[in-house]
Amino acid sequence: MIKYLIVFTLFLTRLNAQNNWDIKSCVDYAVKHNIQLKQADLNNQINKNNSDQSKAAILPSINLGASHTYNFGKTIDRFTNTFANTQVLSQNFFISSNVVLFSGFSQYNNLKANEYAYLSSTESLKQQQYDLTLNVVNMYLNVIFTDELAGISKGQYKITQEQLDRTKKMVDAGALAKSVQFDIEAQLANEEVNVTNAENNYQLALLSLRQIMNLDSVGTFNVIKPNLDVEGQSILKDDVQSIYETALKNQPGIKSAEYSLLSSEKTLATARGRRFPTVSMNGSMGTGTSGLAKDITGFNIVGYDTTAVTTGGQYVLSPRTEIVTKPIPFADQFKDNVNKSFGFTISVPLFNGLQTHTGVKNAKLNLINTRYSQELAKQNLYKTIAQAYTSAKAALSRYMANKKSVEASQASFDFADQKFNVGAISAFDYNTAKNRLLVAQSNLLQSKYDYILRLKVLDFYQGKDLTF
Repeated sequence: MIKYLIVFTLFLTRLNAQNNWDIKSCVDYAVKHNIQLKQADLNNQINKNNSDQSKAAILPSINLGASHTYNFGKTIDRFTNTFANTQVLSQNFFISSNVVLFSGFSQYNNLKANEYAYLSSTESLKQQQYDLTLNVVNMYLNVIFTDELAGISKGQYKITQEQLDRTKKMVDAGALAKSVQFDIEAQLANEEVNVTNAENNYQLALLSLRQIMNLDSVGTFNVIKPNLDVEGQSILKDDVQSIYETALKNQPGIKSAEYSLLSSEKTLATARGRRFPTVSMNGSMGTGTSGLAKDITGFNIVGYDTTAVTTGGQYVLSPRTEIVTKPIPFADQFKDNVNKSFGFTISVPLFNGLQTHTGVKNAKLNLINTRYSQELAKQNLYKTIAQAYTSAKAALSRYMANKKSVEASQASFDFADQKFNVGAISAFDYNTAKNRLLVAQSNLLQSKYDYILRLKVLDFYQGKDLTF
């Protein structure tokens, strides 16, 4: 019995550990199961295959071939050079090779273009992983924020419930009017709605996190709440320019744009290379057999024919013969019919419907467009960093102001609570002080997580790990 109890306890402990997720577990799961990342990875593999294929295209091509042919009707046999008017079986075997010696370096430039395209897609895949990580961090912080916000609402509800209990006693004792109790009950009902809304927002935040992770929304899911203290966070020591210069060196999106620009430059060089002559070297070796190929083994006299008459009137007889043959063996034909060739070919592009000219023009335009894309990527990066930096400073200022507001509102509420308990103020004034505290606490919480998120964005662009 004890054995089964231990196993069951271990199972529950493991199950509970699986249901409690920290930020690293959430990010790792999201990166592993995101469909768009999987599609991007497949596209990256295609670019890798194209890069490998362009490298192999420079190597000589080698082809093997064979044919097995039946011919009917009158024809000239290619291996015996004789007329045939019957069914003839012929076979042909060959190997050929061709290699391009010069093509205006278009092959080499195409190789480099595909290689840079592969490197660009690799960095683009990393950028998508980084962006997903940042989104998961945002959702994760939102879960913690809504959870703490729900905790504040529950705390306020508990305070009002306790105040209602005290008010009922004072009303029963005749110290307060019944209307005061009604006011507190109305306030309690409103705060119950606030608690319900806060809990719903928390559940929606959990759902959003699970959806971005591509995690099944059925089952228990809890996040591990880290200890997040604004005072313990790093201070904004670096300015926008220094953060931007660091981001230029480590952001995959910028590297992807740079590789894309290099690929476009090589694509233009490839298009220009097609204007030059192409010189190639080729060679082949082949052999074949024919059913008409035969060896002469001798002659047979099958009769005599009169071929002339002498002056004396005598007939001159000549023997009539037939040739005795035998088929030449397959191995002998295969050996005797070998032919070899070797040569060079030059192709000069004079006019091809302006295809080469149009290809060069389009490659130039694509290069200009790629430069614009690179510059746009840098501009967007700077704007994002500047916005995150400014937002972080503003959030820190709001946090400090809201912290003072919470302290003042808490002191005001404590004083109002004391005065209300002795009947010195109305329920309206009491609820006003209480709502003012709730607003101050909510604003403090919002500015806190806004500041932490902006710091994580700046850490992200500096290549730091997004951990807590």
